Amino acid sequence: MSIIISILITALVIALVLYLVQKLPIDSTMKQMAQIVVVVVGIVLLLSSLDVF
Repeated sequence: MSIIISILITALVIALVLYLVQKLPIDSTMKQMAQIVVVVVGIVLLLSSLDVF
């Protein structure tokens, strides 16, 4: 049960950070790079919560 909760919390945090990146007043290229970084970090966190790493 705690694995499901950690996955949900991680997904919510990733979605919140992606939303906040969209609101930043920076160049669209930098926004896209920041989104890629957030998604990669999120995938790594999700895989680590599933004990893949």
